Amino acid sequence: MSGILYVVGTPIGNLGDFSARAIETLETVDFICAEDTRVTVKLLNHFGIKKPLLSYHEHNAVSSSGNIVKRLQAGENCAIVTDAGMPCISDPGQQLVEVCCELGVGIKVVPGATAALSALAISGLDTSRFSFEGFLSVTRKSRIEHLTSVANYPNTMIFYEAPHKLLNTLKDMLEYFGDRKISLCRELTKIHEEVFRTTISQAFEYYSENNPKGEFVLIIEGNKKQAEQEYTLEKAIDYAKKLVAEGQKKTHAAKMASEVSGFSKSEIYSALLED
Repeated sequence: MSGILYVVGTPIGNLGDFSARAIETLETVDFICAEDTRVTVKLLNHFGIKKPLLSYHEHNAVSSSGNIVKRLQAGENCAIVTDAGMPCISDPGQQLVEVCCELGVGIKVVPGATAALSALAISGLDTSRFSFEGFLSVTRKSRIEHLTSVANYPNTMIFYEAPHKLLNTLKDMLEYFGDRKISLCRELTKIHEEVFRTTISQAFEYYSENNPKGEFVLIIEGNKKQAEQEYTLEKAIDYAKKLVAEGQKKTHAAKMASEVSGFSKSEIYSALLED
């Protein structure tokens, strides 16, 4: 009988947020896969947990997954953790979960804090519908393609960003999104927790004069003009065609046009195929 892979959320700052179930899980598994074992060992030591640690990160995910799955198939139980927050969200743990799903290995989740949803909840922006966009690529072409593809998205967007890249990101967002409301969240759950509710242009001006510190979650207002536009099927198809012309795949363009307009994805996609 194969073992279980436990996807365990860890605190994003305040150790008091670590759940009793998460502690119990880490105490009972056979081994733990950690993004950075140096970070995880501090967490384990704080709670008096002693378990073998296996390094699992973006640079060794492919080579390590096979060995981990073999151990799971042999009956061992494993927990996967990230440095902070939920594994598999902008995290290589996703690859391990995919392999386990393909091979029928059992997976259970032990929920914990996520920076994205925590920031969204206190952003002061619309939380009814949103899109998690993760980190922007460091490659200029991919970065611009990403920003262009979501520029007309009508709902709130969530991005992660490192402090040394923040200023360039704000500059690019101002260019491709225009000036919108933004909440910049940092040090969440820690002593110096901060939420800066402002506009993209004002944020750029502020951080041009003040050095950004800490990892950021950026909560950005959706394209209100796009949201307020009344769509006909013809307009939805035209919007999808525009996205395709900008380099989007037809399936993705149809999906985005469907979300904006309310018309079915298949209907829009069929029109794209006929074009």
